Amino acid sequence: MSELRDPALRVVYMPKDTNRYGTIFGGVILSTIDLAAAVEARKNGGCHKYVTVAMDSVEFKKPVYIEDVVSFYTETIKKGRTSITVKVQVEADRYEHPRKSVKVTEATVTFVAVDETGQPKPLDRPDEVPK
Repeated sequence: MSELRDPALRVVYMPKDTNRYGTIFGGVILSTIDLAAAVEARKNGGCHKYVTVAMDSVEFKKPVYIEDVVSFYTETIKKGRTSITVKVQVEADRYEHPRKSVKVTEATVTFVAVDETGQPKPLDRPDEVPK
């Protein structure tokens, strides 16, 4: 996946983002997954205000360390009348091996488009997933 396209986001985490074992907190990674998925949702769902309604099947496969360059790759996997579901794959380029990418996390995030009052709003084009 990473060799074929650009990531939605790319991040280098800092010491403030680590736990006592020197790895990045899972919650920090989840927050960035949410941001990356939102970038994808806006790209495919028009100019709407979105809220996250679910983050499913999150799997932490490997730790992330300080100085890893962490890339968040996104793909729209489903579009409904008011919702968009995005798959996020997270890969880290290790500091000591910058050309070696390691899959560290993956998740599925669902957003709902909302109006000014926070009520679900139909997407501009609730068509099939773009290719």
